[in-house]
Amino acid sequence: MFISVPATSANLGPGFDTLGVALDLRNEVSIKRSRFFSISIKGEGSKSFRLKGNNIFISIFNEHYRNLVDKKEKFRFTFYNKIPLSRGLGSSSAVIVSAIAAAYAMAGIPLSSQRLLSLALSYEPHPDNITPAVMGGFNAAVVENSRVYSIKKEMPQNLKAVIVIPNRPISTSHSRTKLPRKLSLSDAVFNISHSSLLTAAIFNEEWDLLRIASKDKLHQDIRMRAMPELFEVQKLALQNGALMSTLSGSGSTFFNMVYAEDAKPLAYKLQNRFSKFAIKILDFDNQGIIIEE
Repeated sequence: MFISVPATSANLGPGFDTLGVALDLRNEVSIKRSRFFSISIKGEGSKSFRLKGNNIFISIFNEHYRNLVDKKEKFRFTFYNKIPLSRGLGSSSAVIVSAIAAAYAMAGIPLSSQRLLSLALSYEPHPDNITPAVMGGFNAAVVENSRVYSIKKEMPQNLKAVIVIPNRPISTSHSRTKLPRKLSLSDAVFNISHSSLLTAAIFNEEWDLLRIASKDKLHQDIRMRAMPELFEVQKLALQNGALMSTLSGSGSTFFNMVYAEDAKPLAYKLQNRFSKFAIKILDFDNQGIIIEE
């Protein structure tokens, strides 16, 4: 059994806990029945003893598999990780959705995308990352009565993502405590209107509206203060072809959407200015999770 899940960029400016897009940077896992339990990690996290000793994928997989088949079995797990850990690119969501999907696949029980999303909510209550991880593409999603309702837009090939990955993380739990508990009416309207325009612009492919539509007054600036260089990243990106430049998830990665012809020049300027950060040019992913026998 082979399962592959894409990275995601969520929040997307004003789309806090609601908007997300899948990126063609994938975590893969191979699962085989075995006489002995074993786990091998290659790529991101390969040197982490914690991931081998307390692996969230294994815990979620075992929980669901035992509930489905009511027996214990041993497996050999091989992880090929490309999504950076704790950098706002959906590494946790990739683990959650792939572990649940793997349990159902190994048990031989069909699992719809909608059911997978509902099960994933138990571990990740915000749908902006898990939805594009499952569905691929750009997604607007909400949760109602423990169910994810979403609409997907496939991303065209003439767009690229230029992502800036700093050499240190921003704590999601800590940064969330810094967010305001109350909003003024004007700030609430600002985010609602910009999030609505951002969604409409992407669905209508009116890319020139994204620079305005991606502005935010709820979370970005507050989180970026933990790493002031990110303000410079955003400014440089918007000055050099980025259609939008937003914090990816809770950070520390920064997500930039560009026309394909502008990707390399922007990546060069970002790398030249931020030499200690990793810069990647990625395609958008429209497939979402892939499960192969």
